[in-house]
Amino acid sequence: MQRPEPRTVAPGWSGATPAQGTALPPSAGPLPPYGAPAPAAGYPSAPQAPPHTGGEPPHLTAPAEAARPGPAAGPYAEPDGPGRPLLAKSGAPQAPGPQASGPQASAPQPAPEGADPGFVPVPGDGGPRPTTPPHAAAPGGQGPVPPGAHGPVPHGAWQQYDPWSAPLQGGPAAPPRGPRNRRGLLAVGAVALALLAGGVGGGVGAYVERYGGINDIKLPQAADDAGGRRPDSVAGIAQAALPGVVTLHVRGNAEQGTGTGFVLDRQGHILTNNHVVEPAGTGGEISVTFSGGQTAKAKVVGQDGGYDLAVVQVEGVTGLRPLPLGNSDSVRVGDPVVAIGAPFDLANTVTSGIISAKQRPITAGGEKGDGSDVSYVDALQTDAPINPGNSGGPLVDARARVIGINSAIRAADTGSGSESGGQGGSIGLGFAIPINQAKRVAEELINTGRATHPVIGVTLEMEYAGDGARVSEHSKGGKQPVTPGGPGAKAGLRAGDVITEVDGAAVHSGEELIVKIRSHRPGDTLLLTLQRGGKQQSVRLRLGSSTAG
Repeated sequence: MQRPEPRTVAPGWSGATPAQGTALPPSAGPLPPYGAPAPAAGYPSAPQAPPHTGGEPPHLTAPAEAARPGPAAGPYAEPDGPGRPLLAKSGAPQAPGPQASGPQASAPQPAPEGADPGFVPVPGDGGPRPTTPPHAAAPGGQGPVPPGAHGPVPHGAWQQYDPWSAPLQGGPAAPPRGPRNRRGLLAVGAVALALLAGGVGGGVGAYVERYGGINDIKLPQAADDAGGRRPDSVAGIAQAALPGVVTLHVRGNAEQGTGTGFVLDRQGHILTNNHVVEPAGTGGEISVTFSGGQTAKAKVVGQDGGYDLAVVQVEGVTGLRPLPLGNSDSVRVGDPVVAIGAPFDLANTVTSGIISAKQRPITAGGEKGDGSDVSYVDALQTDAPINPGNSGGPLVDARARVIGINSAIRAADTGSGSESGGQGGSIGLGFAIPINQAKRVAEELINTGRATHPVIGVTLEMEYAGDGARVSEHSKGGKQPVTPGGPGAKAGLRAGDVITEVDGAAVHSGEELIVKIRSHRPGDTLLLTLQRGGKQQSVRLRLGSSTAG
C-alpha cells in the first residue's frame, strides 16, 4: 500500500485538538469505563472512491467555504457559524477505503453532495484529516450505510482522544533512516581512522625515541664484536680461569672476613690462605660462593700458619672446574700474569700485570706476638693490583695455569705485611706464594691434615744487624744454639757462625735464611756459605723435617 500524501489543513484550523469552548454533543448514553474500547461511531459513510491502482495517492483538500453545504441534520453536527469550518467529533478511526487506480487517481475528487467537508484531528499524525462523508458507500459497493448503523456515538468522545497513540494506518510515514545509518558509518570510520593514526604516531614516536630524529647528530660506532678472544689475552685467560675461582665468607665468634680460593680437584678441595679461614676458629662457619653464584658450606681440612696456606672442602657439589697448576720455577721476570679475586668482597674481579721479581723474601703476619702466625715466603712479586679480599686467589700465567697464590701486599699506609693486615690499596707491590711450594703443602694438608717444614737445627739471632744470618751464641729457653744430632750439627755448624749464602744466593738477614730454607722440601741438600773467625767457608747440609709451624 502506498503512503498517502500529507493532508492540507483548511484555513482557520488551529491545531490537532479542539479549540477551547467547543460545544460537545449531548450524551448518548453512559460513558464507557476508562481504557475500554470505544463503540463505533455512527457516521454516515461517504461514497466510495474509485479504487487506487497506482501512481500518487489522491490529494484531499478542503473545499472552499462558499461551496460547503449547510449543516447536516441530526445530532452529530455542530452549529455552523460564519467563517468557521464544520468540525465532526472524532470517534473510532475509520479504515481507509480502496484506492482508485488509473490516470485519474491522482486528481482531486469533488466532494459529493451531502458530504461533510470538515476536518478532525487524528491522534499521532500531527495534522487534521477530512472527515468521512455521510452516507459513504459500504465496502464491496453494497450501498450507503444508513445513519445509526454503527450505534450511538458515545458521550464525551473527545475525552478518548490520546495524543500519544500510534498514528493511524495510512498516516504520515516515519522519517527515513538513511541519515542515521550514514552518521553511524561515519562515526565508525572516524574511530578506525583515529586508531590507525594513533598506531602510526606511536610507531614513529618509538622509532624517534630509539634512533633519534631525522636531523639528530649520530656518532659513529663500531659494530658489535661477537667474535671470541685469543686464549692468551686477558679476556681469554679470565674466561678460562673464572669458573674455578671461589669467594669465601668466614664468620667466627669474634671475627669475620672475606677472601678468595680456587678449586684443586673434583673432590671439592679448595686452596686458600690460612689467614682467610683463621677467623672461623673451631666453631665458625665458612661459606663458599662459586663464580656462577652457587653457594655451599665448607669445612677446614688442614691449615698451616708458617706457609700461610689452608685447604677447605665442599661436599655435594657437582660440575667443579679445577684450575690447572703451572710451574713457578719456570716463570721469568716480565711474564704477563692475571690476578683473580674478590677485593673488598667484589667477586670475580680480574686484574693484570707482570712478574716484577722472583724469590722475594717476605714475612707476613705476627699479630699474635709469639711468632706462631708469622709466615715466611720466598715470593713472586707482581704489579697486578691486589687488594684486601684477593688473599688466597690464583695468580695465573698466559695459559690460565696457576703459578702463585696471592697472599700479601706492601701498602702505602702500613709499609709491609699481609694483605689482611691493613685496608690500604694496592701500590703495585703484590706478593704470591710460588705454586711449587703451595702444591707440596696442599698435598700434605689433604693427605695428613698437617704440613712439614724443612729445618737446619739451629737457633738464629734475629736481632743481628750485620749482613747475613748469625747462629745465636747463647741458649734460649733451655735450647742450645745448635741442636745436638740435628742437621746443623751434622753439617758442622757452630754458635756464632754467620751464614751469607744459600746455594750461591745472598742472605742478608735471619728472615731471609728462613725463607730460603722454607722454599725447599725436607731432605733436600743445601750448600751454605758462612763466615767463621773472619774466614769464609762452605758446608753441605741435608734439611731435616718438623711439623711445628
